[in-house]
Amino acid sequence: MPPLTQPMRKLESWQDPQAKPYIQIENISKNYGSTQAVRGVSLSIYKGELFSLLGGSGCGKTTLLRLLAGFEKPTSGRILIDGEDITNWPAYQRPVNMMFQSYALFPHMTVYQNIAFGLKQEKLNKAEIHERVQGGLELVQMLSYANRKPHQLSGGQRQRVALVRSLVKQPKLLLLDEPLAALDKKLREQTQFELVNIQERVGITFILVTHDQEEAMTMSTRMAIMEEGKIRQIGVPHDVYEFPSSRYVAEFIGSNNIFEGIVTEDEPDHVLIESKDAGCLLYATQAGAVPIGSQVVVAIRPEKTMISTTAPEGNRNCTKGVVRDIAYLGDMSIYYVQLESGKVIQSALPNLLRLSERDVKWDDEVYLYWRAENSVVLAT
Repeated sequence: MPPLTQPMRKLESWQDPQAKPYIQIENISKNYGSTQAVRGVSLSIYKGELFSLLGGSGCGKTTLLRLLAGFEKPTSGRILIDGEDITNWPAYQRPVNMMFQSYALFPHMTVYQNIAFGLKQEKLNKAEIHERVQGGLELVQMLSYANRKPHQLSGGQRQRVALVRSLVKQPKLLLLDEPLAALDKKLREQTQFELVNIQERVGITFILVTHDQEEAMTMSTRMAIMEEGKIRQIGVPHDVYEFPSSRYVAEFIGSNNIFEGIVTEDEPDHVLIESKDAGCLLYATQAGAVPIGSQVVVAIRPEKTMISTTAPEGNRNCTKGVVRDIAYLGDMSIYYVQLESGKVIQSALPNLLRLSERDVKWDDEVYLYWRAENSVVLAT
């Protein structure tokens, strides 16, 4: 019998050294007087990606989006789309469309007229305009709403109209500035998946700006974390979450238990860290080059931090504390435990039992422990 071979997995565009980026941002900076909003940002984005720029207020993500749209001129650097340098092109000449947070629909126009407006400005013939508008409305399942005015639509429906209006112009790049911020949580979650499905069907490259981590994690092919005008990390959502490259990213994406310590043992398969914060020896397998004596931080996700009223075996990756608070979130509960060092850390557990049936209660003395591969070591 011939040996079984697994089929070669196709590389994603960003993993393929032969693939050519569709959007290239090369060392872009933008100054407003003495304030540097964007500082030497370089990015390669590939055709068909849904790429997210994620960061807190004032990190430079919206400024970068406006530079791509042509609403701002860069202080230095250049932007290429599909091989063409568009750095100095005015906004109206760029093969780019932007969907604003406010949607900016014309209140006196119907849904059909709103979508057709940009196409009429391009002086397309009536038949092509009708075909594109009809096709766009079918895409978002809103054909029956064509004659309604914006005030007769829900927030989610207005969001879809704004999206179609952007897509019918067939841009090479669609920019979305916090497009779901105006929607309530349930509708926002539903619309996230709708947006992803539409993007996959039309094949247009999307760049999404958001401060919502969950939104970026759910929708993105890749994401860039920004802080103070710089990019801190680029990667697929899973890698950014599981393997943050810095303390800032570890603390920004989700929740993390952070311990400071000093490396006392550095071996090829593990490092050993002495931490007063944790009150125990930290044994980690996820570590880069961290020589003995270097100061590091160790990050462990709350959902990977186990909790028990009885002591597990061994004294590594196991610390002790008192439960100070329990946050009940429906599908899970988060235990806030104060260690002997005074530091408060979290343990998140799925609610398989009712809270009243749990072994761990308020003010209980508990043990917190985790596996070596769940500790991420970051140099300070």
